[in-house]
Amino acid sequence: MGRIYDWIDRRFGIKPPHKNFLQRPVPQNLSYFYCLGGIAFTLYLAVLLTGMLLSFYYVPSEKEAFQSVVRITREVHFGALIRGLHKWSANLLILFVMLHTVRVFAQRAYRPPRELNWVAGTFILVLAFASGFTGYLLPWDQKAYWATVVGTGMAATVPFIGNHLLYLVRGGPEVDGATLVRFYSIHVIWIPLVTSLLLWAHFHMVKRQGISGGL
Repeated sequence: MGRIYDWIDRRFGIKPPHKNFLQRPVPQNLSYFYCLGGIAFTLYLAVLLTGMLLSFYYVPSEKEAFQSVVRITREVHFGALIRGLHKWSANLLILFVMLHTVRVFAQRAYRPPRELNWVAGTFILVLAFASGFTGYLLPWDQKAYWATVVGTGMAATVPFIGNHLLYLVRGGPEVDGATLVRFYSIHVIWIPLVTSLLLWAHFHMVKRQGISGGL
């Protein structure tokens, strides 16, 4: 791998312009707790890759969604493995983003000049929950359907604008095929896009400001 990287570097010159990113000082008192964010990012990449593979066979249709999931699990080569990796990577992603958030809060790494990085990280946590919620409906079975009915029904309890929020989330008064397509679009396009932009901003600020040394 080193030879391949050196071969690419001689032609594209990757090291010189990215020297400050690849080689930078870090505080002396770092521990494994500082790896929680990196683990979460690795899980995010795993979710993206497995999700792209699943999208080859998944059909976001009211009539075909469930059968396409069955076909992925039972007929597609390594389909059950890919689906399992996607599910568990998504669950672990939420866990490690939460642990990373707790670590940052406990060590007060949100203080200036890192407050915007804290805001970006908070939005990433919210998007991780939103990704899990929208993805839960996609198997289109009874458990997913009724969980979504209950989850989206909470929007109707918001004063004054509850019904409008309910229609916005469901795409109509009931959870149906329109809701499935809307959740699929949010899950595979909008959430990954916004999350990737926030991650870029998150890492860019870490690179510029350095790693917080703790309390």
